[in-house]
Amino acid sequence: MQLGNLKKTADMRSAYGETLVELGKEIPDLVCVGADTTDSLKTKKFGDKYPDRLLNLGIAEANLVSVAAGLAIAGKLVFASTYAAFLPGRCLDQIRNAICYPNLNVKLVVSHAGLTVGADGASHQQNEDFSVMRAIPNMKVLAPGDAVAVKHLTKLVARSQGPFYMRLARPSSEVIYSDENAEFAIGKGNLISEGNDATIMSCGLMVQRSIEAARVLIDKERISCRVIDMFSIKPIDHDMIYNAAKQTGVIVTAEEHNVIGGLGSAVSESCSERYPVLVRRIGVKDTFGESARDDEIEELLIRYGLTSGEIVKAVVEARRASK
Repeated sequence: MQLGNLKKTADMRSAYGETLVELGKEIPDLVCVGADTTDSLKTKKFGDKYPDRLLNLGIAEANLVSVAAGLAIAGKLVFASTYAAFLPGRCLDQIRNAICYPNLNVKLVVSHAGLTVGADGASHQQNEDFSVMRAIPNMKVLAPGDAVAVKHLTKLVARSQGPFYMRLARPSSEVIYSDENAEFAIGKGNLISEGNDATIMSCGLMVQRSIEAARVLIDKERISCRVIDMFSIKPIDHDMIYNAAKQTGVIVTAEEHNVIGGLGSAVSESCSERYPVLVRRIGVKDTFGESARDDEIEELLIRYGLTSGEIVKAVVEARRASK
């Protein structure tokens, strides 16, 4: 996998809005629904281009899901977007029964999840969404690692049938992928770098931190780490997990999510059934977050253990414990 310029940053939400505009020209039946956050989610770009195909329903997230379901029944391809604290936070019943049970073609794309929401605090730092969404039948769950991944996955989601949940980051993030060579498939992970001594699997904003950790591990510990972007949390790439477990013997997962029920749990479940190895999980340790200004977000991640240094520590300890 050819990487992009890790010193460059880009906004996932802008990539999402621009891709919707591009898809809108190609797919006349594509419509968007929002809940008073169309500016923040950048779906207003789609509305500016196609004003009769964007519905802003106001602060009524359960209604947003129900309207999205109705539009899908009428034959539309529907993208519904707001903050993760509200979707799925306020409308699990509607998602389960109105979208997933009838297996409708609705794409739920959210932002403002995890600790990096910052100043909005614990009430808006949705750290449970992966676990909730992946437990519902028919729902697929994605967590792209950069703006390039968002562009490719939005197109894949649009061309795939059934419900999807995709989580975007609020802050701008480092560009991981070279756009010209990026390849993505639902249910597959992307091998970022080879390694034989351990494997780091991550998603979202933790992918870039995993790349940093792998560099430190080879330079300072002489530990060769395989790095995998496991952006597809459900369905998950069981073959890639199996090969990593068998060939490297140790797996560390990293996610901006509760360690219960998210990527780490999915990888542990897969390993336990196919090739049991030691799995260490980096994530929020089953606790609520706290408020932090935008310039304090890195300090917040350090406080809750979501850093490249914590990944390095976990890999070293896991290798020691597995011997």
